[in-house]
Amino acid sequence: MSSAAEQEAVAGRGAVTGDRVTGDGRPAVAVNGVRAAAPPPATVPVRPGPAAPLGAHFRTGPDGVAGTGFALWAGGAEGVELCLFDERGGESRARLTELTEGVWHGFVPGVLPGTRYGYRVHGRWDPWTGARWNPAKLLLDPYARAVDGDYGTSGLPPQVYGHVRDWPEQHVADTVRDDRDSAPYVPKGVVVHDDDDRADDHRPGTPWADTVLYELHVKGFTQRHPGVPGELRGTYAGLAHPAAIGHLVRLGVTAVELLPVHQFAHEDHLLRRGLRNHWGYNSVGWFAPHAGYAASGTGGQQVGEFKRMVRALHAAGIEVVLDVVYNHTAEANELGPTLSLKGIDNRGHYRLRADARRYADYTGCGNTLDVVRPQVLRLITDSLRYWVTEMGVDGFRFDLAAALARTGDGGDVDMFAPFLSVVAQDPVLRGVKLIAEPWDVGPGGYRVGAFPPLWSEWNDRYRDAVRDFWRPGAAHLREIGYRLSGSSDLYDWGGRRPYASVNFVTAHDGFTLRDLVSYERKHNEANGEGNRDGTDDNRSWNCGAEGETGDPDVLALRRRQLRNLLATLLLSTGVPMLVAGDEMGRTQRGNNNAYCQDNETGWVDWELLAEPGWRALFDLTSRLIALRRRHPVLRRRTFYSGRAHSADGLRDLAWFTGRGTEMTEEDWYAPTATLGMYLSGRDVPERDERGERVLDDSFLVILHAGDRPAAVRLPGPPWARHYKVVVDTGREDQESLPDTAHPADTTITVGGRTVLLLRAVG
Repeated sequence: MSSAAEQEAVAGRGAVTGDRVTGDGRPAVAVNGVRAAAPPPATVPVRPGPAAPLGAHFRTGPDGVAGTGFALWAGGAEGVELCLFDERGGESRARLTELTEGVWHGFVPGVLPGTRYGYRVHGRWDPWTGARWNPAKLLLDPYARAVDGDYGTSGLPPQVYGHVRDWPEQHVADTVRDDRDSAPYVPKGVVVHDDDDRADDHRPGTPWADTVLYELHVKGFTQRHPGVPGELRGTYAGLAHPAAIGHLVRLGVTAVELLPVHQFAHEDHLLRRGLRNHWGYNSVGWFAPHAGYAASGTGGQQVGEFKRMVRALHAAGIEVVLDVVYNHTAEANELGPTLSLKGIDNRGHYRLRADARRYADYTGCGNTLDVVRPQVLRLITDSLRYWVTEMGVDGFRFDLAAALARTGDGGDVDMFAPFLSVVAQDPVLRGVKLIAEPWDVGPGGYRVGAFPPLWSEWNDRYRDAVRDFWRPGAAHLREIGYRLSGSSDLYDWGGRRPYASVNFVTAHDGFTLRDLVSYERKHNEANGEGNRDGTDDNRSWNCGAEGETGDPDVLALRRRQLRNLLATLLLSTGVPMLVAGDEMGRTQRGNNNAYCQDNETGWVDWELLAEPGWRALFDLTSRLIALRRRHPVLRRRTFYSGRAHSADGLRDLAWFTGRGTEMTEEDWYAPTATLGMYLSGRDVPERDERGERVLDDSFLVILHAGDRPAAVRLPGPPWARHYKVVVDTGREDQESLPDTAHPADTTITVGGRTVLLLRAVG
């Protein structure tokens, strides 16, 4: 059906509003819902108030009267009503009459902290031009510091949609306005006044090169923890509990990377299947800690609880990095609900296609925020600064960061985009850890290695190379060589350092480490999508049996492979990232897309630590992290040169074959399962506080991916005279390693599928 025909059909089926005509003469259509008889909302007096800062801010006016200032950007709107709600849900309204540069604002006396509120925004209903104002829909303030309530538990109510969801002609349903009141069905913002100045909070300030990241989910990490009191499990307070922090300290990680904690909504299709959005990549409030993770209450108490969690982690020397979603929102596409930005100013917040009715989707989630627009850029940067300065966090990992760098009508990815430029010069943001997921799903969106200085990146080429090396028949030596040594081919430009590469083998998205060595196919049936969701490119190997098995040989091989993968990760140059539970064999039973599994599939199983084999894996991981911490040669701050820095010809990095000879160009292309990497501690590019060179031990790392033992010759002088084994992944128990010094220029036997870390002696 043509656009003109669609418009005519809609006008013929609906009740045309006599006083609402679109800008080019097309009729606007509204369908009125049935409402219970109710008195009109009470009105609230409003005084003049400042247009900045945006959001709701409790204060005392010049005349000593306490109240709250409200400010909302709604640049194209015709009017804005502030809606206040009492404890019984009764609504009072105040029309904001002051308008300054697109911001509607005012001061309401007597509005105290804990008051719930929202907005109704008036304007044209003309989806054909991208205008979707509908004052029947109560909208969440995107600057709300706290949120109370949710959008339903068994599906999104039809009232939360700005259009008539069940309109007979579904292809034009989004153009038919629904006038039913959404206020009873949506969460509200909460006025918060938190005077905590965080004076006793001391940031660890861990240098990038010393950082070990640990990706975790606030609820998933604590929900089953036996040491966390039941009432605190799954909450910020639970993560702050000594039992939870104690595990992090014993493991030795320096920073937690929290899956999204901004207020998010559950998708309708999940709720209708009895599932929930567990990961939280569906943001709707960018200043509010997600209320579902609060043990202390949702009337603003969640703000203080989050701050106390950050304090507790800082006191243990652990930084807090947030995984943030600014590329899209929970409002989806034109058929999605009207929760906040869509109803505040749709065209002012989202990238729209040329026809303006539909959304440009570079995220795979229905919409893409238009970060080129000043008001969107302000929303994002205000949010980031708030979490740093007020909430105490130490950095951010940006989901689908390439979408934040798209500019122009074509949405091209530009590394000089406004967002990246603003962050680069911002005195607050340029000083925190910034991590890009350097891709999105749009054309030209894969930008690994392209982000500018200041940024580190999730390096999926590292992930793929390591997985390939340790599965049969897929090794590529040149690729693994670059990845082990810091990915200089990707990041050695513009002053970037090896810590621009965040190295990972697993992440929340995909198989767990245990599943990576237990499954060759995804098993996502529980997600209710016919096993069609999740990637098929897992680069996994099940070691001879699909899924759980009782075969002792398969189980032993799997544990050896886990040790190999962890050792490779933690001995590589760059910033290692672990995923919560991988250090003790967590499984999702082959589900590689557990985003909707808010249950035991998505939660860490702490009982694993009671099993000797999995406890040994934890001990090995902790041992490797401790080695990184003690030895700066394992966490270099600059890229290797590969050149000799002394008369004896010793270089900072050298590669060896299993024959004990240095790798030639031909060797890098020859099929082999054995690779040696020598790291010189005499060439560590560090100075102590007195400016003197830091000297460290030198190490030889041998990676043997073959299934049979191999005879490996140890390099002789000038590399070393003897070597001592420090880590042997062929053993579960690293404490029982023999204290033997192997002479250089001799041959040792390396077990099949083994990593050896040897310290050079003499």
